[in-house]
Amino acid sequence: MKVKRQRRTFLPLSALLGGLIFVHLSTATAATQERPDEEMRRTLIKAIESSDSFKDRFDAEVWLTDMSQRLEKRVKDPQERLIILKTVHHEALSAELEPELVLAIIDVESRYDRFAISSAGAQGLMQIMPFWLHEIGHPQDNLFVIGTNIRFGCAILKYYLTMEKGNLARALARYNGSLGQYWYPKLVFNALSDRWYKQ
Repeated sequence: MKVKRQRRTFLPLSALLGGLIFVHLSTATAATQERPDEEMRRTLIKAIESSDSFKDRFDAEVWLTDMSQRLEKRVKDPQERLIILKTVHHEALSAELEPELVLAIIDVESRYDRFAISSAGAQGLMQIMPFWLHEIGHPQDNLFVIGTNIRFGCAILKYYLTMEKGNLARALARYNGSLGQYWYPKLVFNALSDRWYKQ
């Protein structure tokens, strides 16, 4: 499959799609329910305390315009759409993830319903389990707040990507709590190529 990549990329799409042969018809249910260890707690606390802004404003504006058009069917309110996209762009780049990948994960996890709650109790755009807030000492935070939810999701995925030595399929499966299966990574990769990389 040939996919034209955006200018700012961190992981080649061919690496993302390689080895995915098993497709499961289930939908995503929640981000991982695995409790964090001490290293993960430190990673999340650092992410929560970070507040950097865009470093390359021109590239960000070009990206925001393109992605806003793609997201319009999912999020009708232009102000909410812009908040989601700015947050995704910032948090993904801060975590050294592709913003388009994060958009694909949100697509699969919640279909951009920021008030989504899974049957397991995961909340918000990236379907974060509430116990994460208590584990890192932020019980007052609200996972339905766009910035909080996306920051947690990106930090968790980056941690798993490091743990899996760059193997994105395994990191995604771990994020979903389905390590050893490939139906969830396949859903994310399909959303990535069909909607967020599509020209």
